[in-house]
Amino acid sequence: MPDAAQHSAQPELPSPYQPGKRRGRARRVHTVAKVLLATLLTLGMVSGLSVAFLYRHLNDNVNVVEVEDQLYDRPAKVHIDAPKQPINMLVMGSDSRDCDGCGIDGEAGGGSDTTILFHLSADRQSAYGVSIPRDSLVDRPDCKTEDGDTIPGGSDAMWNSAYSYGGPSCTIQQFEQDTGIQIDNYVVVDFGSFKGMVDAVDGVEVCVPEDIDSSEYGITIPKGTRTLDGKEALAYVRVRHGVGDGSDIGRIKRQQAFIGALVAKVLSSGTLTRFDRLVRFLNAATKGLTTDIPNIKEMAKVGLQFQNIGLKRIRFITVPFVYDGPRVRWTADADTLWDRIKNDKPLGKLRDGSLGANQVPSGGSSSSGSPSDSASPSDGESDSSDSSDSASPSDDESSSTETPSDTSSPTDEPTDDSSDGVDASDDDLAFAGLCTSGS
Repeated sequence: MPDAAQHSAQPELPSPYQPGKRRGRARRVHTVAKVLLATLLTLGMVSGLSVAFLYRHLNDNVNVVEVEDQLYDRPAKVHIDAPKQPINMLVMGSDSRDCDGCGIDGEAGGGSDTTILFHLSADRQSAYGVSIPRDSLVDRPDCKTEDGDTIPGGSDAMWNSAYSYGGPSCTIQQFEQDTGIQIDNYVVVDFGSFKGMVDAVDGVEVCVPEDIDSSEYGITIPKGTRTLDGKEALAYVRVRHGVGDGSDIGRIKRQQAFIGALVAKVLSSGTLTRFDRLVRFLNAATKGLTTDIPNIKEMAKVGLQFQNIGLKRIRFITVPFVYDGPRVRWTADADTLWDRIKNDKPLGKLRDGSLGANQVPSGGSSSSGSPSDSASPSDGESDSSDSSDSASPSDDESSSTETPSDTSSPTDEPTDDSSDGVDASDDDLAFAGLCTSGS
């Protein structure tokens, strides 16, 4: 997410993109996705509560924008020999400040620099959230506007420029061309929705090893464990300077950990058994949503696909990269990552050092203890010692943790080591400004 310290190096881009309008209603929606997964999980679990009024209300919140006609030369989907097929969903975040209490740093916003690919395995036993650094230098292909006009591409373009030029469709076009993975659906969420989701569950607990005092983001958090409300949480996931190593990569890890903490809070009995809290969460989650999923019913169907996945099997990683001055470039390991996701294969050592949704900020490297951890019968143990290419990504993969984990090299094939040593290490957590097991 952009911050004042980087504006001199990253001038504002001209933005011919204007957000699409919801079918049947002319409403401009400035749309930041941090917690799509929690939304989908909850929608699926409580779809039975969709009484007519609530269903219509939530449907009316969502801004449905189809972009398929703007995409071209799409990569072919790989058919998996399984009863179900994998799901690949691209999550983008709008940093527009055009919402109540969203002007936390005095910047204009209007772009998107949060991009996460959520991959759900064909066997529905594991899910990965893969973060793409906003400063990644990539080839940006030509993309199309709603009117069919061409937006010229460029080489060595920053990843987040695609959204500024052409919105979700341009980012999807860029992702598909640069990874070879076809996207099934996309979602964009804004700052206001994020704040609302946190407030709807009465805040999310975090643990910070040192005091955070950033006047730039209007945030002061004393060291230790405490619960943040929506406004504080928004500043917490966006602050960079004075936290961890001060890098944007460290901030990505902190955002991933916060998503895990929010998912755990949403799936806790304190939320699922409180109808008022649940409705508040669903209302906040859908209010700032722009997507090509046609309605709440279809979102619930996607959410139900996650119902048997324990928190430990929801992993967050960052695409492998190397620094190139103030920017980053993907390494050859990124090609391996995209190939394995496209073919629904185990990630092997690429998963080492990843954050699990059970590894929440308040718990360091310990489990959250959420009931969802027991949802999958094989949590805490390997699915199998078989590491064949036909296997789905699961916790039976290799073990040793390296830091920083994002630049580690994977083995050519996953091993059959069933150790659970894939969680982010204390060094990884400290790098992001999170409490460690020794904090």
